[in-house]
Amino acid sequence: MKTKFTLTTLSTLLSLATAGFAASSGPVFYGDAPDEHHPWAVHDGNRPQPKIVTPGTFSSAEQPGKPPSDAIILFDGTDLSKWETDKGAPAPWIVSNGYMQVAPGKGAIRTKEKFGDCQLHIEWAAPAKVEGSSQGRGNSGMFLMNMLEIQILDSYNNLTYADGHAGAYYGINPPMANAVRPPGEWQMYDIVFRRPIYKDGKVVDPGYVTVLVNGVLVQDHTMLEGGGTHMARTKPGPFPAKGPLSLQDHGNPMRFRNIWYRELPLRASEGGTDGWLSTEATMAKRAEIAASIRQDAAKLANPDKPLPEMLRLMESLPYEKDDAALQKVEQMAGQYVENLKKLPADKLAAKKDEAKNVAAAFKYLVRFNALPATFAPKTALDQVIKDQGWDKKK
Repeated sequence: MKTKFTLTTLSTLLSLATAGFAASSGPVFYGDAPDEHHPWAVHDGNRPQPKIVTPGTFSSAEQPGKPPSDAIILFDGTDLSKWETDKGAPAPWIVSNGYMQVAPGKGAIRTKEKFGDCQLHIEWAAPAKVEGSSQGRGNSGMFLMNMLEIQILDSYNNLTYADGHAGAYYGINPPMANAVRPPGEWQMYDIVFRRPIYKDGKVVDPGYVTVLVNGVLVQDHTMLEGGGTHMARTKPGPFPAKGPLSLQDHGNPMRFRNIWYRELPLRASEGGTDGWLSTEATMAKRAEIAASIRQDAAKLANPDKPLPEMLRLMESLPYEKDDAALQKVEQMAGQYVENLKKLPADKLAAKKDEAKNVAAAFKYLVRFNALPATFAPKTALDQVIKDQGWDKKK
């Protein structure tokens, strides 16, 4: 039978280690312990908290929305100071009324800033006056890292080849739906991009792109096959670590506004610690976590109040087996039980909840092989609990 704590009984144990990080961020000795592919326990109180991001607001046809608080703004409607030509000259496009507009014949522009994996937001509008057809109507394109093209096209009642419609991974994967609004109206693209990861010339992660057009999913975690290009088939391959965002001049006076991105955390394949990790990476991270917890435990050392240090040191054991830490836990736990036995009856009774929670922590550690099944302090504490009748259900 698996040992489980309720959050109510856990509160007592957590209060015993208030100086530890886990005590303020989540329960300890609770969820399944770390394993060979996960450095963190389930519901791990030592796991870093997510950063706080203030959400933005949605755009409307009349005005652009507000980006989230951690967004890096690439164009806010005022100037092109963050953009340049492909030769590094000042961007020659037109800025007016909160948008930038392609200056046909002046060429593409790109961001001065380079970035890799990202959440990207961009809004665009084709000319309200319809001219041309197929790829000659309201055409542009955005190139992630100056390599992978997501098509921008006035696809409203406009027949063209499937892998060239708005939202296409150009030349490779058509959008799952044609979700554009009529020409002249603002279109919203939201993109999640993960570049390919290669090591020693071999693919570790092929990379993926997800695209929503006006809130409609059109590319669903589509695997990358190179950058995509006109008439030719591109092949999978490595991308640089970072690159600019480029916008194409295809001869149409396309408009753009509200362009921003958010950097994404590292994937497990490139050093991140969330998700399914290799055994080697998992064990290295577990050792790092254990060392940090042991350092924290040392700061709690107090001969008059030894329990917080003992509990914090016990926390390190599921992450990494360490003979010195185990020996110290055994010594401290043995002394804890001996001190309980010496208490007069009235003071011992006051230790009931504390003792039962420490015993449950021992049971958790034994269950996950962080303590041996023959751990003497556990046996002794279980006996104290039995002798006092604390093990009996009311």
